[in-house]
Amino acid sequence: MDRRRFLAMPPALLLSAAVGASARLAPVPARRLPSGAMAPPIGLGTWLSFDVADDYPQIRRRQEVLRRFFAAGGGMIDSSPMYGHAEWLLGQLLPELAHQGRLLAATKVWTPFDRVGPDQLERSLALWGLPRFDVLLVHNLLNWRAHLPLLREWKAAGRVRDIGVSTSHGRMHDEVADLIRTESLDVIQITYNLADRRAEPVLELAAEHGVAVVINRPFDAGGLFRRVGRRRLPAWAAEFDCANWAQFFLKWVVSHPAVTCAIPATSNPEHMDENMGAGLGRLPDAEQRRRMLAHFERL
Repeated sequence: MDRRRFLAMPPALLLSAAVGASARLAPVPARRLPSGAMAPPIGLGTWLSFDVADDYPQIRRRQEVLRRFFAAGGGMIDSSPMYGHAEWLLGQLLPELAHQGRLLAATKVWTPFDRVGPDQLERSLALWGLPRFDVLLVHNLLNWRAHLPLLREWKAAGRVRDIGVSTSHGRMHDEVADLIRTESLDVIQITYNLADRRAEPVLELAAEHGVAVVINRPFDAGGLFRRVGRRRLPAWAAEFDCANWAQFFLKWVVSHPAVTCAIPATSNPEHMDENMGAGLGRLPDAEQRRRMLAHFERL
């Protein structure tokens, strides 16, 4: 489904005016990770969207996505060994792009076998072509009892700055909450969007413990766009510098006080421009967030 069909302001002149205005908006301040690294609020996920090999036009399309991401001030790029060719592709494209001092490289360990974890992390580091990672997570809590100590070893050795766990699709919230309480975590990654708000108690708990929160699936795998259909954005969305539905959805997520960064995935350069616009201008306050949610639920 092409999200360009669902822009809030269909007339070309209105859209051009919105795009021009976005260039004059101030960036939303970056948020601090426990290590001190600063994460701009809109990052980039690579699940499905970067699983590409041996297709030159599609590879160059991802290169343009990355170019626009960094040009718009992007920082965190998230991947995983389970994302097919994504880590390899990032390693091929990142050296061709200007990102010095801005890239926050985040990936995961994902294996049920204790002995495979170290080799998997070494392979990921080699694929990315980096001297260290910024964030390492245990993917979907798989074998976390073995892998969290491994991540701590990497952190002590200076091979990663922040560590933690991930989950997705609204699963394992109780387990994540228990780990926040009992383990020393820097970061969690979890699903949160207008259609799936089950993570809110976990977000509050993370904030209480000083744990950074990265949000996956902020568009509910495209479900939010299907729900709004061809409806126009409400006029009052301009109060927080929102020009399209992508920004509406993302600004609602990253305006939560506990959220550090959202990582929408895309393979479309124009969609990247829309996403990055959510990191500009004003964010909705608590009352505006309630109004956004009420509006969405009426659709």
